[in-house]
Amino acid sequence: MIKVLIADDSAFMRMVLSDLFKKQPDFEVLDTARNGKEAYEKALRLKPDLVTMDVNMPVMDGLDALRHIMEDCPTAVIMCSSLTKDGADATMKALSLGAVDFINKTGGSIMRIDSIEDEILAKCRAAAGARIGGVVRKPRASIFAPKPQTGSSSSAGKQESFSTVAKPNFLSAWRKPVTSAPVFHTDSALVSSGGKNKLVVLGTSTGGPKALQTVVAGLPKNLPCGVLIVQHMPPGFTKSLAERLDEISQVSVKEAEDHEPILPGHVYIAPGNYHMTVGMGKNGREVALNQDPPLGTLRPAADVLFKSAAPLGRDIVSVILTGMGQDGCLGMQDIKRHGGYIIAEAESTCVVYGMPKAVVDLGIADEILPLQQVAGAIAKAVNR
Repeated sequence: MIKVLIADDSAFMRMVLSDLFKKQPDFEVLDTARNGKEAYEKALRLKPDLVTMDVNMPVMDGLDALRHIMEDCPTAVIMCSSLTKDGADATMKALSLGAVDFINKTGGSIMRIDSIEDEILAKCRAAAGARIGGVVRKPRASIFAPKPQTGSSSSAGKQESFSTVAKPNFLSAWRKPVTSAPVFHTDSALVSSGGKNKLVVLGTSTGGPKALQTVVAGLPKNLPCGVLIVQHMPPGFTKSLAERLDEISQVSVKEAEDHEPILPGHVYIAPGNYHMTVGMGKNGREVALNQDPPLGTLRPAADVLFKSAAPLGRDIVSVILTGMGQDGCLGMQDIKRHGGYIIAEAESTCVVYGMPKAVVDLGIADEILPLQQVAGAIAKAVNR
């Protein structure tokens, strides 16, 4: 049973979230809190598996309450954020402080719960078992919790693939997973050697914003190639993530734009609601964005990025970090077939060991490393 504490200054929101959780056999609402001070005090006393925390609350706001909770009684926290510039910035701060994930208030101060019920429940279930403060929380499993579906994060859909490669059939590929495919190298003229011709592609989800602070900030300023990143986030939040990473990193970080060249020492974050692929322009490789159908519920999706990059063969260094689901696994199989290099985050540091696990279980990872070693491994791999 997942024991939940709901913190929100809106009585309506407390009621709506309470009703949502009470309908689920695997959740129990322990209590509610009207402000951050109450949330902190009740978290200390009740020791919930999960706290849903509004950002803007009186007496003590959500960020201060989160900070105190993580210092005194580390607990899985899901933030409730508004889709504004300030809301997105506050969410990035919350994730850096240790919040596992966030729920976007789609309708301003009063959320339309009915439109995102499945997302809320999925995120809360994942957060309740997340690694908090170095410890994996394992609330008692419920026989009523929905069973994970194979390929739920990367199901049928279309993508704009690399210009020299026909569009893949994602559904067919999922039905026939490749577990031990031979490695081969493409004859494409785009494949070459040397660090300056490398390209790093990275996918992450739950726990990703904080993990990226370690990985991206650890990349050297003189990185000889560009980095493309898919982080599962809605529109508005990816720009704040890019800005925050740029402030703390030696490399330049920005939200990606369509048709911009991929430059050495630059990191490009896929904008929310857009798939990002590798394209070719007059002056070489460039970012290509599209709004092809989501893969499952995901846009951007790591599988779309990885599949578009796979034809670059040995010049690809691919990375999969913490995240719920299996997004990236299918694309990494293509990367492996074409001779690319694969780095997966180790279970010991993942907030949610889902996306890396799918890759590791296939036996296609070249390195399986704790988060703190990933940046160094990337730098070494691009200079191989």
